[in-house]
Amino acid sequence: MENESEVKEAVPDYKKRYTYADYVKWDDDTRYELIDGVPYAMSAPSRRHQKILGRLFLQLRNFLKGKTCEVYLSPFDVRLNADTYDDTVVQPDIVVICDAEKLDDAGCKGSPDMAIEILSPSTTNHDRITKFNKYLQYGVREYWIIDPETESLTVHLIRGEDYITRVYIEDSAPVHILDGFAIDLNDVFE
Repeated sequence: MENESEVKEAVPDYKKRYTYADYVKWDDDTRYELIDGVPYAMSAPSRRHQKILGRLFLQLRNFLKGKTCEVYLSPFDVRLNADTYDDTVVQPDIVVICDAEKLDDAGCKGSPDMAIEILSPSTTNHDRITKFNKYLQYGVREYWIIDPETESLTVHLIRGEDYITRVYIEDSAPVHILDGFAIDLNDVFE
């Protein structure tokens, strides 16, 4: 007989609150995020979403080759409050982490330096409001929201207890946590 702690659970009950320890036991084909213990099912991304994701990742990966910061693609667990309640686990489309101490085999424990979300019709409010507030709360230094429909980029830079916001539509956008580097938006939205 299997040890009870190793038994996988079915789909989470949306009326209950969970922690990361519960999250890793869910055994279905759906990806989830946890925000303050509440599970959010994630739908499969569109082809356009994946093309944008790949182009962004390649630019970041090429720049970071041989440097201390690392870039990861979703699915990659980011446990924003791993040191306290451990009930907020997100899977940004892309994260950049410059502190190797935050990385373990399961993902990132704590805030990444940068998180990037690519909007989908089903995630727009979640990314623009819920995750924005969580990233601000936990000190993500740079948060990018890519909108494939308008081919625009909204950059949020943490300053004190708030973000400064800038919008980019074409050409390039500087990555503020990575000195001397900018993303070519024409390539991203090609």
